[in-house]
Amino acid sequence: MLIPCPFCGPRDEAEFHCADESHIARPEPFRDVPEEDWAHYLFYRENPKGIVAERWHHRFGCGLWFNIARDTRTHEITRVYEMTDPRPDPEAS
Repeated sequence: MLIPCPFCGPRDEAEFHCADESHIARPEPFRDVPEEDWAHYLFYRENPKGIVAERWHHRFGCGLWFNIARDTRTHEITRVYEMTDPRPDPEAS
């Protein structure tokens, strides 16, 4: 799979590390979060058929992080965007 790094251009998937689903809010405040909520935050992820937002790290390239909107059925990358950008609307991709 070719991944379009927004800083280096298209590169082979082997140069990257997928760090799972994007836009997951950490529960706060730390000391008051029940164990069940921590378990959900750490271990439970959506696994839909269709467009998902993922965090990627170009570990053997520029070293920067970015988000990708990718279709889990075809692996088609529909959007690449910065870590600070909001999750894109899957219907708009």
